[in-house]
Parts: sequence; structure tokens; C-alpha cells
Amino acid sequence: MTDVDTALWRSDLELIADAARKAGKVALGYFNQSPEVWWKNEGRSPVSAADFAANRKLESILRAARPDYGWLSEETDDDAARLSRETLFIIDPIDGTRAFLAGQDLWCVSVAVVRRGRPVAGVLYAPVLEELYEAVEGGVAFKNGRPIVVSTTALDTPGRFAIAEDVLKAFPDALKNRIERVRHVPSLAYRIAMVADGRIDGTFVKHNSHDWDLAAADLILECAGGQLVDLQGNAPLYNREQVSHGELCAAAPARLADLITGIGRPRGS
Repeated sequence: MTDVDTALWRSDLELIADAARKAGKVALGYFNQSPEVWWKNEGRSPVSAADFAANRKLESILRAARPDYGWLSEETDDDAARLSRETLFIIDPIDGTRAFLAGQDLWCVSVAVVRRGRPVAGVLYAPVLEELYEAVEGGVAFKNGRPIVVSTTALDTPGRFAIAEDVLKAFPDALKNRIERVRHVPSLAYRIAMVADGRIDGTFVKHNSHDWDLAAADLILECAGGQLVDLQGNAPLYNREQVSHGELCAAAPARLADLITGIGRPRGS
């Protein structure tokens, strides 16, 4: 990465952080106000007027500022032209819509700049909690302006993991005894941010997460010293034709092997 690249990504980070805050303010205007809700993906996923309004705010700011960048958002019809762009924005205007609609605070605006398949700038903004996570490629991760790092909990101490009970049951006892389950965190992006700031040691990501759920959080975790990988240890690539992903693990390096080993066992074995 050149000095020119670094300067550009830092400029992009300032841009997306400002846009995320403004979109978060828009979303807050609908919070606890019973916004209109529709259902997508054959009735499995809610989307609200707040999602669309926050998406419009992000699109109006970001596309005007970087008209040569591609665009991929959960709430915008996909445009295959993005595949021809080396750089693009990947957006989730509200990650954790179910939590948002239930009046819970664990939801966030997720904005990433992706270059050649990997994030180079990323922001997560949780308006109710007044938390801003941000990172740029090659730098450190920040939460509200302070550097964050992943947990350094010793391996002989039980680690705290966000993982479904049915998944944990398949772990061998030796691994299971080193894991303390934490309560469900409805926003996947925020859950990965919790790994980045050391509140939990790791999390399992079920198959069918999407680029917009992951890209910003992935970079923040990486810059905090953690990793998001598939069961073969490979980091996800973004802006492919297929934007969904298989099973993934996010953790501090010392805990990652145990998590991959446990997840990789056949269910019920």
C-alpha cells in the first residue's frame, strides 16, 4: 500500500464516518415510532421505512462524493456494474433491523469501502449507544476515538463466545469446557465489533451472511488484531457475483483454532 493509497483511504474513512452518523440520526427519527414494515426473502427478513430512509441518506452523500465508486447495499437493487469497479461502497443502513423494530439498542449503521475484494476503510455506528467503530487498512481500530484490541484471555480460562447452543453441543467436551456462551447479539456486525473490542473472545457466523453484514466489521476486527475466516482459515472476499458467505468464525488469534475445530466437526458427532 502506497502513501497515496493510505491518504485516500483515510479520506474515505472520514467521509463514511460522517455519512454513518448522519444516517444513524435519520434512523433514530424512526426508532420506537412503529415505522412501516415490509417482508423480504420469502417473509424471513423485515425491512422498515427506517432502513430505506437511512439508505437514501447514505446514497445521497456517498455517491455524490465518490461517483466513480461502485455501490452494494442491502436495501438497493443490485447492479451488476459494481463487478467492474475496483473500489465500491458496501452498505447496511441498519444491521439488526429486528432489534431496531423491537426497541433494542444493539443495531448499527455499517459502511465499508472495499478495494479489489477486501475492505480498506470501515465504520460501524450504533446511534442509541453513541458508539463509533472505525478502521483503515494498515492502521489500528478505534472505538469513539480510542484504540481497541481483541481479548488476550488465557487459554486455560473459559472464553466468552457468541455461539448458538445447538452448534456448541457438537463441540468435543475438551473444547466445550473452555467456552462460556453469551446472550444472543442480534446485529452480526456489532457482534463482530464486540470481538474487536475484547468484550467477547469470538463468535460463529452461520452460513448465508452477506457482504453488507461483514465488510466493515471484518476490517475493524482485523485492525484490532483478530480474524474473520472460513473453516479453511481463509478471509472472505467481497464484491463477487455471489454476495452470500458460508460458515465463518471471528475470534482473537489464540481462540480461533479451537473455534474452527469445534465448528468443523459434523453436527451431532
